[in-house]
Amino acid sequence: MTPGLPKTLGELRAAGYEPRGVKAELRDNLVAALRAKRDPWPGIVGFDRTVLPQVERAILAGHDLVLLGERGQGKTRLLRSLVGLLDEWTPVIEGAELGEDPLLPITPESKRRAAELGDDLPVAWRHRDERFAEKLATPDTSVGDLIGDVDPVKVAQGRGLGDPETIHYGLVPRAHRGVIAVNELPDLAERIQVSLLNVMEERDIQIRGYALRLPLDVLVVATANPEDYTNRGRIITPLKDRFGAEIRTHYPLEVAAEVALVRQEAELVAEVGDHLLEAVARFVRHLRESSAIDQRSGVSARFAVAAAETVAASALRRGALVGEHPAVARPVDLYAVPAVLRGKLEFEAGEEGREQEVLTHLLRRSVADTARAAFAGLDLRPLAELVSDGHPVATGEQVPAADVLAALPELPVLHDVAQRLGANPADPPGRIASAVELALESLYLTRQLSKDSDDDRTVYG
Repeated sequence: MTPGLPKTLGELRAAGYEPRGVKAELRDNLVAALRAKRDPWPGIVGFDRTVLPQVERAILAGHDLVLLGERGQGKTRLLRSLVGLLDEWTPVIEGAELGEDPLLPITPESKRRAAELGDDLPVAWRHRDERFAEKLATPDTSVGDLIGDVDPVKVAQGRGLGDPETIHYGLVPRAHRGVIAVNELPDLAERIQVSLLNVMEERDIQIRGYALRLPLDVLVVATANPEDYTNRGRIITPLKDRFGAEIRTHYPLEVAAEVALVRQEAELVAEVGDHLLEAVARFVRHLRESSAIDQRSGVSARFAVAAAETVAASALRRGALVGEHPAVARPVDLYAVPAVLRGKLEFEAGEEGREQEVLTHLLRRSVADTARAAFAGLDLRPLAELVSDGHPVATGEQVPAADVLAALPELPVLHDVAQRLGANPADPPGRIASAVELALESLYLTRQLSKDSDDDRTVYG
């Protein structure tokens, strides 16, 4: 797996290897990336001018850090991306429980092996993906899970209770020379949080009174909600004091960033145009500003991703039912979102029974805003006059795109509408109909054209 790399301590010395702490390693690699104009945070969207500069300063300062933010703001993804700043391969003592540096063993067993074998101490190489440990904090997490405990199997093998080699190490020591991430840190019981104090300040561990000092080399990172809306717990003050950086995250500040995030994360089973993703993004933003939604809980970016996937699924279902291929989403598919995803939101007290009404109203506003931005400066009066003069155009969940287009006469404005959204005459009917339907929907929403509610169709005209 690692051809050409040193296999023994002697070979490692001869190659000029020098030990380097994980924080220095992260700092050096980040500086190298910044100097080379290489993005150190691939896949992180919307934090370029706000969160990422703060994270970079924390790394350069060698600080442990905690990210504070509502659910679905990409906190965990950001912490996982720290792996990309580690060296691709790192030498470790082969067979060592904690992945120790061959030149700096820290456990009694590794120190003994190093003294006995000298330059023949075998060296293995650990990939950076193996140097990131993650723990979801849960109320049942124990000190043994994080730090370690006495291993009864080793005691049963004849070792004394006072022997440090009877210890079974927890997740934090096993992250030695790497990054340990604790998600939802306030969920840890306060007595468990206390066990992290020595790790973060003195960089050692204490287990059941053992006189054992392990000079751990770890970067400790964590996530937490800024407001305890679930009454789960808090970060104790001494632990907060040990984090060198406390960084607030946020939802995407711009519609374009939200669209880019959804496009990156969503697994779409049908074609969904950017104008529909923009409508989804605007919908999510309206939800985050609505007094009807519990903003302490937040509206996760996962909601936007799930909404886009639902829109695509609606298009695929129609394609299967009416024989439309390829399946292309249209504005009518947006209205499948409120019913499917209502349970992902927490409403304020007093809004009971109005959930569907609130969501539909905000979705219509989002579609209207999207159409207004897409068709700014375009004269849609010929289309409005057409549908107002008794030329109805029906659309709906099971109405094929070809039928929507066939109901419209040849109008120059329709070509302009399609062109604004990147569609051309050679495209599949669904792509053109999606653009035309957005224009019709905007007219319907802004001028309140009549609606036939007897079936699943909306009739413009």
